[in-house]
Amino acid sequence: MDQGDRLRRGWDQYAPRYDRDIGFFERVQFRGGREWVCGQASGEVLEVAVGTGLNLAHYPPEARVTGIDFSPAMLELARKRAAELGRDVVLMRADVQALPFADGSFDTVVCTLGMCGFPDERVAIAEMRRVLRPGGRLLLLDHVGSHHKLIWWGQRLLERMTVRMLGDYQTRRPLPLVQEAGFVIEQSQRLKAGTVERLAARKPA
Repeated sequence: MDQGDRLRRGWDQYAPRYDRDIGFFERVQFRGGREWVCGQASGEVLEVAVGTGLNLAHYPPEARVTGIDFSPAMLELARKRAAELGRDVVLMRADVQALPFADGSFDTVVCTLGMCGFPDERVAIAEMRRVLRPGGRLLLLDHVGSHHKLIWWGQRLLERMTVRMLGDYQTRRPLPLVQEAGFVIEQSQRLKAGTVERLAARKPA
């Protein structure tokens, strides 16, 4: 079993518990983050790592949302949530590192709490940039490595377990990689002792 299959199996097994387990962190660590990200999305929207669909309730009604995930179990829960919300969403299985969309297909790309889990975040960012139209926006929310050394070392220790279990890195920070990929940073907010970052960036026209 290769790394991708192992991670997919892990997330499929974890899917039924995900909403319950993330609930505490949603209230304490990430409060308001999904609303901040999704409220800025417009036009044709691609959500990468859509998971169980926790963002779906926060998009503007006029946003046309396509969501991808590599876990079939996560996608099934997202489909149920979309149906409960009465939200018309395209949901499909796909790998962010090889997106099945033409260049310039979307006005907005959203990723919340997903950058921490991609095997190669640089490739993922490059793919998200590729499918954005010129002038399109990238909107991110994630837990990141703190700028406080003591907290960072605690995250580093935790990372030894979370990477092995679900490929989940605790000390990554997407912002410099987004800049490196050629995006223009429009907004960035670092919260909760530097462990959470909200980011809005634009692909140059």
